[in-house]
Amino acid sequence: MTVNFQYVNTDVSETLSAFTEDKLEKLANKFEFIISAQVYFKHDDNDHNAGKICNIEISLPGPRIFATSNKHTYEVSVNETIKDLMRQLKKRKEIYKVY
Repeated sequence: MTVNFQYVNTDVSETLSAFTEDKLEKLANKFEFIISAQVYFKHDDNDHNAGKICNIEISLPGPRIFATSNKHTYEVSVNETIKDLMRQLKKRKEIYKVY
């Protein structure tokens, strides 16, 4: 699985990229039909309580899956986004099951 990172209005962080890639690899091991992932990290100056936005778009056979979250740290935002993607992937895997 290939993972592409884009940082918008924030500095590039190798540790954040490694953390996110590790989480996405766990998803790829569980759901073998994942092709690639686009990860966007954004910073919103107007939102003082949160403002750390993580958008992840996963390519797989059929329509793409997208999830986003806005929390106070990027790590929490990544975890929330991964949880949402996991829920969507479980639903998608039910469609792919052969009976």
